[in-house]
This record gives sequence, structure tokens and C-alpha cells, in this order.
Amino acid sequence: MEWTFAVLLGIAVLLLIVSLIKTKKLTSKVEQELDQMNLTYTDELYKLKQRIKTVEIDGEITAHESGVISIQSAERKKLREALELYKRGYSIESIASKTQTTLEEMQELLSPYAPEQSKGGSSKDDSTSTT
Repeated sequence: MEWTFAVLLGIAVLLLIVSLIKTKKLTSKVEQELDQMNLTYTDELYKLKQRIKTVEIDGEITAHESGVISIQSAERKKLREALELYKRGYSIESIASKTQTTLEEMQELLSPYAPEQSKGGSSKDDSTSTT
């Protein structure tokens, strides 16, 4: 009788240990899947934010140049990059050095978009006032 009880108790402890190990493996697998989904969604969200930012800047460029012949894609890309840096708070001098243009060219390029411009100073929109 004592041997039977000891054997049954040993089997129960063994089954408990096996059950805990399997549960831990399953939990670990679920956590890994959740982490992978989280990374995927975070990456997708970042890509969408970048696309939205590009579309917003393109819209602003188009709005300012609606009467002008459209500029070539290389020039538009340079203007987009310069505007993005300008909106992020970079100085015109640092933008000129990053885009490898002269200070005068960069000032002329960004002058229609600068809120402190003399003719457009009163039309400063809320999106450029964020710090």
C-alpha cells in the first residue's frame, strides 16, 4: 500500500512538472508571435507615417506652385527634403550644407514656405507652429 502511494505520488509530481514545462513552452511561443506581430504593425505604422508626411509636403509644394510649371522630380525631391528639414527646425544654413546647395539657393527655395516672410507673415498656419 505504501509503495503504491509513493509510486502514484511520484507519477503525479512527474506529470505536474511535464505540464508546467509544456505550458511554459506554449506561453513562450505565444509571446514570440505577439512580439512579431507588434514589430510588424509598428513597422507598417512607421511606413504609413512617412508616406503621409511625404504627401503633406507634396501638397504644400503643389499649393504654393499651382500656377507654375511643375518642377522636375529631382528638384522636387530636393525641395521635399529641404522642407522636411526646415519643418523639423533645422536652420537654413544646415539644410543648405546637408543638401549640398548654396545658402542663397536654399533661402530662395524655402522663401515661399517660411512663415516669417514679409508678404506671408500673417498667413502662418498651425502645422508649422509646432516645436
